[in-house]
Amino acid sequence: MMLQRPGAARGVFAATGLPPIVWLLALFLAPLAVIWAYSFGENRTLVDIAITGSWANYARALKPLYLAILLKSLGFAALTTFICFILGLPVALAISFASPRAKLLLLLAVMLPFWTNLLIRTYALMAILRTEGLINSGIGAIWSLVPGLGPFEPLPLINNNFAVVVGLVYVHLPFMVLPLYAALDRLDRSLIEASLDLGAGHLATLFRVVVPLALPGIVSGIIITFIPALGAYLTPDLLGGTNSQMIANVIERQFRSANDWPFGAALSFLLMYMTFAALLLQSLIVRRHAGGAP
Repeated sequence: MMLQRPGAARGVFAATGLPPIVWLLALFLAPLAVIWAYSFGENRTLVDIAITGSWANYARALKPLYLAILLKSLGFAALTTFICFILGLPVALAISFASPRAKLLLLLAVMLPFWTNLLIRTYALMAILRTEGLINSGIGAIWSLVPGLGPFEPLPLINNNFAVVVGLVYVHLPFMVLPLYAALDRLDRSLIEASLDLGAGHLATLFRVVVPLALPGIVSGIIITFIPALGAYLTPDLLGGTNSQMIANVIERQFRSANDWPFGAALSFLLMYMTFAALLLQSLIVRRHAGGAP
């Protein structure tokens, strides 16, 4: 067998690796660096941004008005992640213990929403939640069959915080189910059977055996769900009211309506710093779990 010369190997690596590296630098890192520099600048004119090195935009982002919106966004994202975990864990367990044919069909059902545009799915949810939507129409039809109840008042299911959380769960639930399934499907089933044979109930086995063993996948699912939910823009914009806007909607207004790119850049990078912190936390938890594994 002929061995390839080191110089030729480097040439092949350069030919295959250089284009994606250039693409990453030119179309991702360079624009990101520009926006990061803008976060330390100020508007001089409508089209001129001076990089002053000031932290004023970050200080402004932490004022009570914007801090309250940021905390509300964190609350929405945390609640969405919690609900997705509660709903997604049984689904992931059912998929992992299903027969091969059923497993394929269930995974297809979980991934099916990814094949439909998010805007279309959100409008479909609006048709369900609105005042004349399917839920209120169905309840109203049942209400009218009961004598003596009077006229039915439609439930306020849209343009509020409830609609935002429902929409976020609806959009991000597959992001939780797939990592959970990937972690649960790799578990040693003999450990679960041993726990049940030794007298532990199903709930005890779930929380004392399954959850600790699947912890890296659970953490991954939480991070993958929490980060996109925190930066969600379309869902609160279409389903939320004036008091249900999230930080991404504020960022959009700074770039488009207010033409305050430096402040919008500072808000954007606050979200990015939170993302880095979440990824660091995930890495520490996974590393600690791996270090404590037998």
